[in-house]
Amino acid sequence: MRTVGWDNDAVKMIDQRALPWKLEFVRLETVEAVAESIRNMTVRGAPAIGAAAGFGITLAACQSQARAIDGLIDDLRLYGDLLKAARPTAVNLAWAVDQLLAIAASGEFRNPDDLRAVLLQAAQQIADDDVAINSRMGAHGATLINDGATVLHHCNTGALATVDYGTALGVIRAAFEGGKNIHVLLDETRPRLQGSRLSAWELEQLGINYDIIPDTAAGYYMQKGEVDIILVGADRVAANGDFANKIGTYQLAIMAQAHGIPFYTVAPTSTIDLCLGSGDLIPIEQRDAAEVTTPYGNPIVPAHFNARNPAFDVTPHRYLSGIVTEHGIARRPFRESLRRAVAGEAL
Repeated sequence: MRTVGWDNDAVKMIDQRALPWKLEFVRLETVEAVAESIRNMTVRGAPAIGAAAGFGITLAACQSQARAIDGLIDDLRLYGDLLKAARPTAVNLAWAVDQLLAIAASGEFRNPDDLRAVLLQAAQQIADDDVAINSRMGAHGATLINDGATVLHHCNTGALATVDYGTALGVIRAAFEGGKNIHVLLDETRPRLQGSRLSAWELEQLGINYDIIPDTAAGYYMQKGEVDIILVGADRVAANGDFANKIGTYQLAIMAQAHGIPFYTVAPTSTIDLCLGSGDLIPIEQRDAAEVTTPYGNPIVPAHFNARNPAFDVTPHRYLSGIVTEHGIARRPFRESLRRAVAGEAL
């Protein structure tokens, strides 16, 4: 079951806002609806957002009334800007949009219908590649997990955050499917609770043992010696190995180093942005304060109370034990190993 896909001139995706109570699908027939689905987190997770954006550009091509190729390309660029603006931190979104726009601007097409057909093929390839890449990352990362280990995980990085299989949770899944006995501690991941809502739901489906813990309890379990390794995802990795991930990741990294616990991020090379020299340059999305004060429409404080809601933080590379990619595990110096990974070299 794929998180996002193409369905007869529309984009079909799991509505992640409804989980874990209901498994529902939505069918989006306009580019504006796809952009809004990314913005409001109907679909979330960097690889899943990238795939959704790829299908969004395909939908833009179908939606455009242009009869000439130049007019179609102009429309695609406008819709590409709309999609990119939906969530600025996850680099996979812009990566997917730019891939399809490059095809459109290649000069190889004179017939708009021919371009539309090729864009659909390219978007489908992005989705198919994501599944294969995640499987390879899972195999590489599973070697890091010992039999009987307890893994601490933040946010959601499983099949729901990708097209299928997952990144950091994909590593856990691969280790489990390889016969290892694993226990997972799941941070709630406030304020949207992706850990307790989504990661727990996924592990239930897979039959992997887990406990949900408050975000603030992670240090407690590290101090008690109950955490063997920490695995998280990434929404953008800079050239030096600094990476942005769901808010709360940075503090986990600091505590991991203080307790001598291996700390890895799991990210496909599509999430690596070699154009950014360091994490200081990663744009951080600031979301609606209502997600903090009124989660899922349930007020927990008076409406006039002030709140701030950064969606991500940046973890400096010095806290990383390594970065699991589809080409192997990148280690220090990250500028060199990440460059090699992006070039497709085995690590």
